[in-house]
Amino acid sequence: MTLGLATQPKRAVAPEGQAMPVADRVATSQAALRARLGGVSARAAIAASGETPPELLTWLAGDPVPSVREAVAANAATPPQAGLLLTEDRDTAVRAALARRVGTLAPGLTASVQDRLTRITGAVLTRLVEDAAVEVRTALAQAVAELPDAPRELILRLARDTAMPVAEPVLKLSPLLTEEDLLALVAEPPAPFTRRMVAARPLLSEPVADAVAGSPDPPAIAALLANGSAAIREATLDRLVAGAAAEPSWQAALVRRPSLPGHVARALGAMLAAHLLEVLASRPDLPEGLAETLRERIAERFADAVPSMEAAREAARTGDREMLLELLGAATGLPPERMEAALAMRNPRVVVALCWRAGWTAELAEQVQPALGVAPAKVIRQNAEASWTLSPSEMQWQLEMLAELAG
Repeated sequence: MTLGLATQPKRAVAPEGQAMPVADRVATSQAALRARLGGVSARAAIAASGETPPELLTWLAGDPVPSVREAVAANAATPPQAGLLLTEDRDTAVRAALARRVGTLAPGLTASVQDRLTRITGAVLTRLVEDAAVEVRTALAQAVAELPDAPRELILRLARDTAMPVAEPVLKLSPLLTEEDLLALVAEPPAPFTRRMVAARPLLSEPVADAVAGSPDPPAIAALLANGSAAIREATLDRLVAGAAAEPSWQAALVRRPSLPGHVARALGAMLAAHLLEVLASRPDLPEGLAETLRERIAERFADAVPSMEAAREAARTGDREMLLELLGAATGLPPERMEAALAMRNPRVVVALCWRAGWTAELAEQVQPALGVAPAKVIRQNAEASWTLSPSEMQWQLEMLAELAG
């Protein structure tokens, strides 16, 4: 790529009898060079080119326009020295672009390497992992999370970050976290979400699963139960099932585990609310006769819900929000503060999911939505079969999101 920089920029002329200050001469020279390179789009294109000389990339790292500096930060041809300058850039997007690129260089930064440029790259990584902006540390974590040969110290630092977007990809995906590392993180989590992220790791080992299951952290245990690849001992699973009666989020995770022992399925069938009974009854691996028993219980629950549905239909017709709130809370078993959190979102999917959990019909859910503040144009209608438009899994997901929000 020819940039036409061989000719020196025309020197500015000072007023007669006066010498131009050095700073002014430098600024004039830089302005002339920028003018020769062209406008912002032209400079950004040069900054992004792999053919641009390192010296020019270093100079463009000081460009006054953030988009040009961001292109320099993302360019694989940018020398480490320029990267070191960009770690101090005032623009978060520039530093995040640098983190995404430099993170891919992490595997080459072994302790035995003494090359000067490699040491500078290591210094760049050190500054980025300490950056005050979550966006920058997140970009770095995403770049290194799945690398098998990233610096172990870097991975451990990111795993212990107290910002979830930063720690999550490393806690869930990094192959460098050993079983001992994970056990230490479960025993002394640096942030409230740490155990939950560890519990969601693919192929979690039995010792780590036991540690999560024995922790005083219900959301983490729910994540463990929802992790179909986690190795959970049968004795541990039995203990968690026994405690699931008081933890709806555990129930929701248990009914979807890929492999469910027959005695566990029967125990769940005795405790689940109607909406989860439907999910359990649809499993193809249930013991013989259990599916029929569950469907009978679902029919009984529906019959029990008829009086509350009639009252809810009348409350929806008259716009009695307080009565609807009371009826829906009683039917779902959710406390008033959880109900208020749900309705404050004015999200039709949440309202539909609550009606589904209450054992009400899709037709009633359609009437209830506007009475609870959903705009008429956003109301979710029943489908052609007078049934739910949303799938059971989507409605359950809405309920689980609500539980996290209110918790």
